[in-house]
Amino acid sequence: MLAVIETHPIQYHAPLYRALQRDFGIAVTAIYGSDFSVEGYHDREFGATFAWDTDLLSGYSSVFLARAADGGPGSDDEVTTRGLHGALNKIAPDAVMVVGYSPRFHRQAFLTAWRAGYPILFRGETTDHANQRGALKTWARERALRWLYQRCGRLLYVGQRSLDHYRRLDCPADKLVFSPYCVDTTSFRCDEASRERFRGAARSTFGIRADKKLIIFSGKLSVRKGPDLLLRAIKRLPADMQSQLEVLFLGSGGLQDSLKTLARKAPATTVHFPGFQNQTQLSQYYHAADMLVLPSVLSETWGLVVNDALHHGVPCIVSDAVGCAPDLIESGVTGEVFESGSEEDLARAIGKVLPFTGLIETRVKCREKVAGYTVQHAAEGIAQAFRDIVHSG
Repeated sequence: MLAVIETHPIQYHAPLYRALQRDFGIAVTAIYGSDFSVEGYHDREFGATFAWDTDLLSGYSSVFLARAADGGPGSDDEVTTRGLHGALNKIAPDAVMVVGYSPRFHRQAFLTAWRAGYPILFRGETTDHANQRGALKTWARERALRWLYQRCGRLLYVGQRSLDHYRRLDCPADKLVFSPYCVDTTSFRCDEASRERFRGAARSTFGIRADKKLIIFSGKLSVRKGPDLLLRAIKRLPADMQSQLEVLFLGSGGLQDSLKTLARKAPATTVHFPGFQNQTQLSQYYHAADMLVLPSVLSETWGLVVNDALHHGVPCIVSDAVGCAPDLIESGVTGEVFESGSEEDLARAIGKVLPFTGLIETRVKCREKVAGYTVQHAAEGIAQAFRDIVHSG
């Protein structure tokens, strides 16, 4: 049996645990610090209170160290590992999987499992590009990570930058197993028939004409995501190209009012704000769109909205601060990568992608590119790593 230790149920992870148990015969028990994502919580960056509308708990076992209804933690920063040692002793797993080293909960979880002598799998959003650090912090971080990785039985890399990170820190090749970062598409409708059904209706809701090109931004309207950069870049485009474009900001956050103000400045850009949308509502918006732009400035270790868009056949423009860029963005085929923070380079990328939006061959290539980044492939990697360390022990 595999025990997974997490702060709370996460919509991108729960399908993996179901697949491990259903398709690979590995019993999974997730030990969660809190159930706030099931009960509903306030997300600071989204500026919204919500609970995920997808099933986060069926198909595998779960244990909660605290419950929100009993006054337990309401965010991942507040979650503690109090009671974790006892929970591990009670379920007595064959191995433990830890899914990161931030927030502090994950570091404490790792130490608890290691001190108890359990074989450890590590699957986190490991990367070197997401944050800039001074020399002293870099040295301290690398020393701590080398120590941590040496004590793991297997290290699961989620993409190319994750693999580069492990290799740079001299992790042995026989410890490295690919388990791609992915989204669960069961709540999506990604096929061409669904595009025909959703596209016109969704665009008409916002009054978007058929001859317009719709750019979608999906995520928190926060400084680190750079949504204002998108509007500034559009204003740099030639007038005939600007006139083709409208923008749909799919999400919420503190920058919404300033984005509306910026959009009104000449030359004005037509923008739409449907607000935060849950998983089951996303397909209609992606089918309405012609491209996705993710202009993140920092702390974008992967960018799962790119997976979402590509599954729907939508090409993507991402900054070089977005972790999935080497894996999922192929210039002139599935989108473009631009220099983080550069309005001019983002404008260039938009101009380059526009000619191949809306083409059936583009949608086919987008779906092909993301086809290896699925729940099944990710679960297969975890299953391989689990069996490796359990059988070797």
